[in-house]
Amino acid sequence: MKLLVIGSGGREHALAWHLKKNPHVQCVYVAPGNAGTAHEGGLVNLNLAKSPELLKFATDEKIHLTVVGPEAPLAAGVVDAFQAAGLKIFGPTRRAAQLESSKDFAKQFMVRHKIPTAQYATFTDAAAARAYVEREGAPIVVKADGLAAGKGVVVAMTLREACNAIDMMFTETTPAPQAGSAPLAALSPRAGEGGHGAAVAGRGESPSTRVVIEEFMHGEEASFICMCDGDHALPFASSQDHKRIFDGDMGPNTGGMGAYSPAPVVTADVHARVMAEIIMPTLRGMRAEGAPFTGFLYAGLMIDAQGNPRVVEFNARMGDPETQPIMMRLNSDFLTLLEHAIAGTLDNVEAEWDPRPALGVVMAAGGYPNAPVKGDEITGLPANTPDAHVFHAGTIEANNKITTNGGRVLCVTALGDTVEIAQQRAYQMLEPIRFSGMQFRRDIGYRAIDRE
Repeated sequence: MKLLVIGSGGREHALAWHLKKNPHVQCVYVAPGNAGTAHEGGLVNLNLAKSPELLKFATDEKIHLTVVGPEAPLAAGVVDAFQAAGLKIFGPTRRAAQLESSKDFAKQFMVRHKIPTAQYATFTDAAAARAYVEREGAPIVVKADGLAAGKGVVVAMTLREACNAIDMMFTETTPAPQAGSAPLAALSPRAGEGGHGAAVAGRGESPSTRVVIEEFMHGEEASFICMCDGDHALPFASSQDHKRIFDGDMGPNTGGMGAYSPAPVVTADVHARVMAEIIMPTLRGMRAEGAPFTGFLYAGLMIDAQGNPRVVEFNARMGDPETQPIMMRLNSDFLTLLEHAIAGTLDNVEAEWDPRPALGVVMAAGGYPNAPVKGDEITGLPANTPDAHVFHAGTIEANNKITTNGGRVLCVTALGDTVEIAQQRAYQMLEPIRFSGMQFRRDIGYRAIDRE
């Protein structure tokens, strides 16, 4: 059988790589893919981006199943288009994807269904937003309502930072797609982000119509991702990513500079509470509101010192770079899980995991996250092994050279008996890799290693 994965980032490389493990899979097409998927055995890149092109290809080639990686095509309604054509596809519909594509929608939904989250207010006027933060004080969190590739969030430690973030978001970010309005064309990521979806737009594009301002939550963040079939949820291994670009969680937010799985902060008790208080109420609420959620439901959590989880944000797809270590640990056949999810029978299957931790280190282009440089040659790429893999994101091949083509370029991922060993293997594997201006953190996994 033949499969299709939509996207071009490290997440899509990892999803396609795992799908090809199934012996019945003849080929996994990746649209548009990257230099890594071009060289991965059994994967074939497609120079297609628009929904009609993908629909025609999937029909003509009798694609058995399509998996959507990034958030932009979900928000644009690619799942709706495939389903209307009678094609099997895994991901939420456009209405259900609003859990990610509109932070205001998600916050209102959580309030309606009593899902624990931060207090918030939404504004359509910059002056009113500035007045609000001046009343509330700092630290405070300012979020663009729409998709922003993980960079539309500013944790403002001062009032000046908060007001600057508000002004920027009302002039430079893309508005959230509204049901029934956006075209089905944005299936490849914005330039500069290496497959993580729509990036913060430059001047001259439509400004954001809404900004969400939230209370600052104390605690430790974790990523809790479930495969959902509308009624049932199959939790994947927990993970934790590192948003800030510099060591010690310093500097601006990014799409993610590295991740590891599992996350020790997600204890058995926290896991049970997240399922009971967050995941299942979300599935019940979405069905009750006429938008049953089938796809990957990603709850970004803040877990306080007492173990109380609250939702920082929802995503409607797998995380990047969390997918890379999670897929390294998944022992179950991924295609079988997807089949159950589409059939609505996830309650009949369980996922099996390698007990060893996995850790991935992102190597980013010079100038990332604000102005990533493209076109630099990448050398020294090592051979992959069963326990370590270089997943490509923002890469392209031209004239027999692999060059940078986005903000986050590679995610070097390894398994180990402990998080510390996995970390050592990942950093050893990336040691020979070179490209101009490359950036990477040297402390990925430090919280888990401190616990060990």
